[in-house]
Amino acid sequence: MSKKKYESVSRNVFKDLGIRNADEHLVKAQLVFKIETLMKKRGLKQIEAADLFGIRQPDVSKMLSGDFRQFSVERLLRFLVALDQDVEIRVKPHRDSKNAPALHVS
Repeated sequence: MSKKKYESVSRNVFKDLGIRNADEHLVKAQLVFKIETLMKKRGLKQIEAADLFGIRQPDVSKMLSGDFRQFSVERLLRFLVALDQDVEIRVKPHRDSKNAPALHVS
C-alpha cells in the first residue's frame, strides 16, 4: 500500500488552493465558524438566526454551508454582535519572522 503524500504550504487553505482574496476568505470562514458555534450553543434554528440577522433563512443555510461570498466581513461581525458578542479589532506589530503577517479571528 502506498502512502499518500501531502504538502503543508501555509496556514491558509484558500491561499494554498490559489483562490483570490485568500486572506479575506479565511477570515470569513473563521467568522462563520464562530457564528455557527454560537447558534448551536444557543440552540438557535436557522429561521430564528435569519430573523435575528435580518436575512432570509436560505441565506443562513448557504452561509453555514460555506457559501459566504455574499457577506462582507463587516456584516459577519454584525451577526456576531446580534448574537450578543463583543467584537474587538486589535492591531499589533508583527513579530514572527517565520510567517508573514496575517489576519486572525480568535
